[in-house]
Amino acid sequence: MELPIRLSKDSREPIYHQIEKQLKALIAGAHLPAGTSLPSIRVLSRDLEISVITIRRAYQNLEYQGFIRTTQGKGTFVAEIEDSLKQQVKISSVYETIEKAVETAINYDYTIEQIEEIFHEVLIRQKKGE
Repeated sequence: MELPIRLSKDSREPIYHQIEKQLKALIAGAHLPAGTSLPSIRVLSRDLEISVITIRRAYQNLEYQGFIRTTQGKGTFVAEIEDSLKQQVKISSVYETIEKAVETAINYDYTIEQIEEIFHEVLIRQKKGE
């Protein structure tokens, strides 16, 4: 199974953190239901063309946080997580994305009013399904 993970080597965010965030989003958004088998560390390392150590760190962090579980000799699987944790991941992801968008707009010297207008336009477009 190939995971839809997109890495930005230009980002200041560490690669292992990008992997963690994207896997959390896939799990919280039910794209990877509990019990789903994940690629081995070696396979994912090869698929993403990054170090085994980087994948291991992301998997260890996700396991520590309760998102995945590893069974010796069987593999790594999506863990059963509570709805409250899924909700928490979704909310923080949306907030973080909006904060980055606002930061970008402010860096381009947009006013608060202009940012609100853009946000409103994007909402309307999304609602219409454009």
